[in-house]
Amino acid sequence: LLGGGDDLTQKQIIMQIRLPRMASALILGGALSVSGYLLQTFFHNPIAGPFVLGISSGAKLAVSIAMIVLLSRGVRSSSALLISAAFIGAMLSMGLILLISQRVNQMSLLVVCGVMIGYICSALTDSNIVNLHNWSNGSFSGMKWENVTTMAWVCRIALILTFFLSKPIRAYQLGEVYARNMGVPIKAFRAALILLSSVLSACVTAFAGPISFVGIALP
Repeated sequence: LLGGGDDLTQKQIIMQIRLPRMASALILGGALSVSGYLLQTFFHNPIAGPFVLGISSGAKLAVSIAMIVLLSRGVRSSSALLISAAFIGAMLSMGLILLISQRVNQMSLLVVCGVMIGYICSALTDSNIVNLHNWSNGSFSGMKWENVTTMAWVCRIALILTFFLSKPIRAYQLGEVYARNMGVPIKAFRAALILLSSVLSACVTAFAGPISFVGIALP
């Protein structure tokens, strides 16, 4: 780590393989936990999370479709494109969850619907893409410093914006009526929670795949 030693192979393994994976695990693990925290705040329930509600599966489906289109045309995928595709898939899944939540009063039924959406998205995912890319099962293999830099910038911006929402989040956790009386714009606040949670979940899915249950346990 300090630049000493004459073993070039060992140095390459540590600096170009191990450290990027470790940095990715730290960054994306934090992003996934914050994404789950925002969703738990939004739904007022500790079992809400991007994986359980099918948001990660929707992002996975969108990334798979993007890869199919790009590979069929011989175009190499970029980090920005994968994040954008994952964000679109996450937003579509979140929109479907929000539509269902307006008709379902019990959180248990909403979770069942989210699991169902996740299985549908997994069934629609092309098997060849799943076998070709380890990220479909959650993996940090193949991480490079360029990927670490991209995910660090995306997660940094989202986490800073989340930090500035800390006071409205606290007020909202005490009840919607209390938050409204404290001057929190509820509609804009909810939209911010959804967007930030989707961006963080999309970044995780694009680089490491749909990692299960971290977004529930860590918050």
